[in-house]
Amino acid sequence: MISRRVKGLLVAAFSLLTLTFSNVTSAQEHHDGETGHEEQVHLEGAEEADEQKFDANKVIFGHVMDAHEFHFLSWKGADGHEHHATIPLPVILYSTTRGFSSFMSSAFEHGHKEVNGYKLEGNHIVPVDASEKVYDLSLTRNVVQMFIALALLVFLMLGVAKRYKEGQGVTRAPKGFQNAIEPVITFVRDEVAKPNLGHKYVRFMPFLLTVFFFILINNIFGLIPGAANVTGNIAFTIVLGVITFIVVNFSGNKHYWGHIFNPPVPGFVKFIMVPVEILSIFTKAFALIIRLFANMLAGHIIIICLISLIFIFGSISTVAGVGFSPISVGFAAFIYVIEVLVAFIQAFIFTNLTAVFIGQAVEEGHHHEDDHLQHGHVDHTTAPTEPVII
Repeated sequence: MISRRVKGLLVAAFSLLTLTFSNVTSAQEHHDGETGHEEQVHLEGAEEADEQKFDANKVIFGHVMDAHEFHFLSWKGADGHEHHATIPLPVILYSTTRGFSSFMSSAFEHGHKEVNGYKLEGNHIVPVDASEKVYDLSLTRNVVQMFIALALLVFLMLGVAKRYKEGQGVTRAPKGFQNAIEPVITFVRDEVAKPNLGHKYVRFMPFLLTVFFFILINNIFGLIPGAANVTGNIAFTIVLGVITFIVVNFSGNKHYWGHIFNPPVPGFVKFIMVPVEILSIFTKAFALIIRLFANMLAGHIIIICLISLIFIFGSISTVAGVGFSPISVGFAAFIYVIEVLVAFIQAFIFTNLTAVFIGQAVEEGHHHEDDHLQHGHVDHTTAPTEPVII
């Protein structure tokens, strides 16, 4: 059965390729018989067709990459020009020759206009004079969205803390948003912090909760149409990874560093294990960086690819585009629901692995416990004084 399906797929692919190349050959033969004027008209028409052709690559990377505006939609007006629904953002540039320059990104008119000697190429601002050195300090959509997420996080948490100070949730049951946040905080404490950090969990709870909620809020914001996919940006995850790297290694005790530079293995193996242990210091943070970045980026790309299939099939045939629309929208909606779940899972995984790495750094040695066991010392202080009757 499987072999028949594979053969059928190969036959269909071969037929499609044959049809495509036959059309190209026919068009080439017709093109050779045209006059010079007709050839020019044909080329101009081809250029216009290329401009109107749907560019999936541009749409996909335009969504997942950073930009100088929030772009929601585009449409072609009655005047024949393309219009865009956007929120422009401030552009702040510093040139080594001309100093600071600031204006709104809308002044570029989506790359059709130069402003103060600068132009927009894709999502990057470059000087018209290529020899000029320019530093871009602009508030891009990733930066603005992080500020919004930070403001929302502070506002929500201060509101919850204020209710606890007033006795809500202490002397009486919590309610409202406080009732939704408390189980999450309890979950991070009981399922993440305590199992990995033991009695030292209180010291690291603020950091773990901040990391969890900050990633979660940015993950959810990234699912809003027109918003930035901040956690799918490698620069964002690198900063989080570096912060975790600093916290883990500055919290490390003598046992942690001793295990790295003097692992408990035979002497001839130490020459191999010490470089491996040193490398592991960096691979832990690297794993956090790549895991969050890859998972959040992949989901967005899949959703955009599924939606882009409608326009790709539509460029071939209107019937094909309309017919494929329900399939594309259905799969995109399914992946979108999965992405909501992934937003919570990735925030939990990053926080849990951070707690694991910190726990390894602050873990005490087991020398005292081993000495007691070797000398036959047993602690009977907790033994029951009366027999247990079953």
